[in-house]
Amino acid sequence: MQVPARLEPIDYLVIGHITIDNTVGGPRLGGSAAYSALTVQALGLRAGIVTAWAEELPLGPLADLPIVNIGADQSTTFENRNTPEGRKQKILVQAPFLEYHLIPEAWRQPRILHLAPVAREVSPRILRYFPDSTLGLTPQGWLREWNQSGEVQVAHWEEADLLLSHADAAVIAREDVGNDPEQIERMAAACPIFVVTEGEAGAKLYAYGEEHQIEAPAVHAVDTTGAGDVFAAAFFIRLHLSGDPLEAARFASQLAARSVQRVGLDSVPNRDEIYDLMAEAL
Repeated sequence: MQVPARLEPIDYLVIGHITIDNTVGGPRLGGSAAYSALTVQALGLRAGIVTAWAEELPLGPLADLPIVNIGADQSTTFENRNTPEGRKQKILVQAPFLEYHLIPEAWRQPRILHLAPVAREVSPRILRYFPDSTLGLTPQGWLREWNQSGEVQVAHWEEADLLLSHADAAVIAREDVGNDPEQIERMAAACPIFVVTEGEAGAKLYAYGEEHQIEAPAVHAVDTTGAGDVFAAAFFIRLHLSGDPLEAARFASQLAARSVQRVGLDSVPNRDEIYDLMAEAL
């Protein structure tokens, strides 16, 4: 296991695989943990990632983040194809499972804990060890399964009600559940604050028994990969700081819209862009 030489307490702990995404332009780094942690850093909080990956590519913008890496023979690797029916995804490799004992002592009291599985790699038992943290879930990786060829499809998430009821907030994309409105309603009923992102249509917020439609700014989208992760990290932070889920969702929607105008990890809004955005809102 690779641990940074000097570990300090962090504000935001995100757990999930850094991935390799095979694209038409070649392989690039990805994963919810990567996009989320960069968003946290841009928002001025101290982020840390617990992951398993094989370091096949340079860290690029992740190089300044503290990362605890348990290692892997190969990183979790996805192949994405855009088709007339939407994005088709294959998982080619799966890196090791992530459990609580892998989290260093210095990181066990974050202000916010974010479980961000992409391929069922995060132990749901981790939630029970963080009673004083704001608990955020992006459960897309628990909502996936794949066949022997690696073709990804929507899965039944057996622990959904239990985990969502223990979380403070959760964010999914509508396609994570195959656009199934009944499943969305069940999940929203189980979680105190639940958000469904809907791309250019914005997002739907379910908070304390009320529903709110969050509009998305009209932008020219270049790459939507990671936009939901940018949204989730921004939402969890603003919710933690303000306690206002509606304000948090509106802010997160603005950041996610900025992110789709660039490609890959470089799409995460930087600190100057966030300051400009906040100034425009005043």
